Amino acid sequence: MNLKNAFAASVSVTALVASTLSVSAQTDLNALYEAAKAEGQLTTIALPHDWCGYGAVIEAFKAKYPGITINELNPDAGSADEIEAIKANKGNTGPQAPDVIDVGLSFGPSSKAEGLIQPYKVSTWDSIPDSAKDAEGYWYGDYYGVLSFLVNTDLVPNPPTSFADLKKPEYANAFALAGDPRAANQAISGVHAAGLATGATAGAEAGKAGLAFFAELNKAGNFVPVIGKAASVAQGTTPIVAAWDYNALAWKDGFAGNPAAQVIVPSDAVVAGVYIQAISAYAPHPNAAKLWMEYLYSDEGQLGWLAGYCHPIRFNDMAARGVIPQDLLDKLPPAEAYAKAVFPTLDEQAAAKTEITANWDAVVGANVQ
Repeated sequence: MNLKNAFAASVSVTALVASTLSVSAQTDLNALYEAAKAEGQLTTIALPHDWCGYGAVIEAFKAKYPGITINELNPDAGSADEIEAIKANKGNTGPQAPDVIDVGLSFGPSSKAEGLIQPYKVSTWDSIPDSAKDAEGYWYGDYYGVLSFLVNTDLVPNPPTSFADLKKPEYANAFALAGDPRAANQAISGVHAAGLATGATAGAEAGKAGLAFFAELNKAGNFVPVIGKAASVAQGTTPIVAAWDYNALAWKDGFAGNPAAQVIVPSDAVVAGVYIQAISAYAPHPNAAKLWMEYLYSDEGQLGWLAGYCHPIRFNDMAARGVIPQDLLDKLPPAEAYAKAVFPTLDEQAAAKTEITANWDAVVGANVQ
């Protein structure tokens, strides 16, 4: 389906829903709320409550806009699962059809090309950096972080400080990714980062180097083929997990000192990743979806993510206006840990993703689940 036909399809689906409002950066929020309230529901997918402060963000949205039920699908799904959920429910207006998605940056252009998402520009559109949004409004960055290690220091008293360290025998049966590298952006980024740590160039080269790195880890018995989570770190199933810093910091807070834990930004690869928001072209509740976006990209919504240790995409704009509370700034890791942060381009991410997802089984041979 070409882009023109894809857009036509999205318009035809949206037109079936009464009171759908047009794309606009100046949407009347009161009118949008009334239209969303008439729909009565918003269906999200893949939003764990301990991811980026989403639990509090969801509750704040419900408090601000009563009358809209939030139907949360598959909180532990990966980005690819979200896209498949849109595809599988194109003709379905029931509870299994997601209205909105929160996926890795590389999934934005591909979803647009396939006609799976629709354009919408929030009222704060101009303060979202051009490099982090589709010019036509099909997708837009929401927050970013860097890959880090969360380490259960009760079990691993000498934590690794680099990807290279993970090869040491002392980390046998200890390390995991926070997702399936064949489908989840966080895990794909972890493999890409490992490749970059070897000195490989971002993109397919680092993807290939990352696969070789994980093949070596797996052969040595250091890689644990399960999806790493807070619980697996605490229980010792995976005492070391590579995860976005905002996840790792939130999980560490949740431990409340039991177990003792440390969040480490690896010295040999400080890889930043941007996630994006988009509205399904087949959203059963398009006005609720647009209201959700307006909330997420308001100062209030952006601060909600920052409270969950994410750097919201409008961070620079808000900092310049002095609207970020100092106590939130004080909870973030020191800036020097991020001095060497690199932001792989869309093309580099796409090339790495293709290399990693296509060849993980053949090169690494670990069925992560």
